[in-house]
This record gives sequence, structure tokens and C-alpha cells, in this order.
Amino acid sequence: MADLTDQSEQVVEFWYEFASTYSYPAAMRVEAVAARAHIAVRWQPFLLGPIFAELGWSTSPFNLQPAKGAYMWHDLARSCARLRLDFRRPEPFPQNGLLAARVATALPDDGTRARFSRAVYRAEFADGRIISEPEVIAALLAEQGLDAEALLLRAADPAVKQTLREQTDAAKRHGIFGAPTWRTPDGELFWGNDRLEEALDWVRTIAHGRQP
Repeated sequence: MADLTDQSEQVVEFWYEFASTYSYPAAMRVEAVAARAHIAVRWQPFLLGPIFAELGWSTSPFNLQPAKGAYMWHDLARSCARLRLDFRRPEPFPQNGLLAARVATALPDDGTRARFSRAVYRAEFADGRIISEPEVIAALLAEQGLDAEALLLRAADPAVKQTLREQTDAAKRHGIFGAPTWRTPDGELFWGNDRLEEALDWVRTIAHGRQP
């Protein structure tokens, strides 16, 4: 779990949840967009379920508010078409991303976590696969050239489970309430796929010692 302390560092934190709809296009484009801005990305998986539960929600707000949900699905399909991303509405929704989040937590944030996370999003939102199924996650790991058996065992390790719980607690402390959320070195939050460019502009501004 990363904490940004050097406010001049050219980095943005990407806080994402595998059940999050808008985290799909965000995950697929963040590295290219950030690279053009010469800003590094730290991939921060966490869980929205415990945050929603504290609000008394047992499902996604897009399910709780039908009009909002209908708009979201239309808008997400429109966004994916613009980005030339394949899109299929996952069934069921939201999917249980706990196993995927534990595996992502167990992976190093050196590009490996990013590649795996993008593969999970493609499986869920493009291919219609069920990401809670261990065999699906195992196949995705194998496709990445990773040791699926070892990583699934590691994901079940109490230490990894605790790290993910701490990551979710950190998200709450930072004031994160949804995904995707971008967090800058000075702790500024930007919520949503469409706020990525604004977050990167903020990072560049503070890195050069200017007031945002």
C-alpha cells in the first residue's frame, strides 16, 4: 500500500475496484495517457463493498437507482465505443471481485499488477466471464505467464487478505467513496474515468511548484 509523501513526485495513484464499471475504460487507458504526461501510475486495488455497507447498501448504487443505472450502461457503452474497447454488460452485476483483488494485491506493482488487472477487466466487461470463479482467474494468470497455482495460494494467505483490508481502510481514510479514483501526491482526489486528465494536470502543476 503506497502513501504519497513527496509532493514533487510525478506520480498518480489509481484506486480501482474490479466490480466498478467505469474502472474498466480507466484501466485500459491510464498507462498510455499518463506516459504521454511523463507521470507514473501506482495501481491501488481496493474493495467498495465495505464502504457501501457502511452506508447500508448491499449492492451497487446503479442497481439501487434504476434511472442512474440505465444512464450508466448507455454511457459506458458509448465511452467504450469511443475508445474502441469491446464491451459486454456483465451478468450478474456487480460481480464479486474479491478473489481478483486479492490476487492483484499479491502481485508486485511493477507492471505485473497492471497487466493482470487489465486482463480481469477485459474478461469481465468484454468477454462476459465470471471473475469470481477461480478457474477464470487461473486462466488469466496463465495467459500472463504467471504461476497460477502459486498465486492463488498466495491470495488465500492471511497476510494478503489483511493487506487488502488495510488498503480498503486506507481508501476510506483518504475519503475515497467510489472507483475509479485518482489520488495525487498532495492527497487531492479526482473521481471518475473522465477526471484522469484533470488529475494528471494537477500532478504536473504541483510538481513544478505552482499553485493548482
